[in-house]
Amino acid sequence: MNPIIRHRLEEQGFCGLDDATLAEVGPWLRWSPVLCTFFMILGVAMQSPVVLWLLAATAFFGAFLPFHPFDLLYNYGVRHFTGTRPFPHNGPQRKFACGLAFAWLIATGWAFYMGASTLGFALGVPLILVAALVSTTHICIPSIIYNFLFRKQGPGSV
Repeated sequence: MNPIIRHRLEEQGFCGLDDATLAEVGPWLRWSPVLCTFFMILGVAMQSPVVLWLLAATAFFGAFLPFHPFDLLYNYGVRHFTGTRPFPHNGPQRKFACGLAFAWLIATGWAFYMGASTLGFALGVPLILVAALVSTTHICIPSIIYNFLFRKQGPGSV
């Protein structure tokens, strides 16, 4: 397991997992962020509050459940074709990221709903970039913010 990728996944709250588990599911932990990024791009490109608000609903549930709703597609479908194990539960960092995404998606959708396209794009494009970053590199800015605000700092901390 690449130590840089391990660190990035642990920053997202996937701690205490052995190298074999992380090596197997690590690439697939991009599944939900990739789907979210796709629907963000679709919603912003179409200036569609409905698409953005439906995605916000998934983020809302992801903030409170031990998994993101898109994880269910992987856990009960895709993984049976890939022969990989199910996702571990999301930690507080990823739940925090979902909570931020929920608020951001609601605001972006509201801007488009009100006809404020410039504001919608000003909110939507950075949201897409943040989601694309975690989708491609496992660097999750909201998780980093969570860890800065709420985790003990010092040796051995993520």
